[in-house]
Amino acid sequence: MAEHDFETVASETLYVGKIFALRGDEVRMPGGHTARREVVEHFGAVAVLAMDEDRNVMLVYQYRHPFGRRLWELPAGLLDVGGEPPHLTAARELKEEAGLAATTWHTLVDLDSAPGTSDESVRVYLATGLTDVGRPEAHDEEADLKLQWYPLEQAVQMVLFGEIVNSIAVGGIMTAYAVEDSAALRPVDTPWIDRPTAFARRKGML
Repeated sequence: MAEHDFETVASETLYVGKIFALRGDEVRMPGGHTARREVVEHFGAVAVLAMDEDRNVMLVYQYRHPFGRRLWELPAGLLDVGGEPPHLTAARELKEEAGLAATTWHTLVDLDSAPGTSDESVRVYLATGLTDVGRPEAHDEEADLKLQWYPLEQAVQMVLFGEIVNSIAVGGIMTAYAVEDSAALRPVDTPWIDRPTAFARRKGML
């Protein structure tokens, strides 16, 4: 099986906002009928698992309004600057949120956040060779975030105990823990198959 061509036969825009859009697609299903699928178009994002020479990782404690509370996360940001390579977006976010720069970068893991409803995909980078460069002035939620170093093994325990629930942080931490040799990691310019383009194209960035 797994041979059917799920053709989109009709599509309409339902909403366009600042950071996402919603469209409704009519998709041809096996058997010939169509079914409606509503899709959240997203810029996509990058995140950074910053790890020092002692295998401590930088986490940020940041307010997330949909949940009405603060969550432990990795430094991260949207791919909302046209023409900026994703790994440079990651480097910029690492400086803005954590005040860090890194000399060595690898692609750690790619995550499709909610593939049943959204095209959002996130690439998590491993950053090492860290130096403190200071944070620029922060605004909104980022003005309130807390920065904390944790041993990687402790971060894993925080995941297992439900203290870290952000899926990007979970994926990055557990992948870093599983990887024993950086030679097994992909370079920063590895093709990103599921990188979203629909919303960026809608906004005139592609």
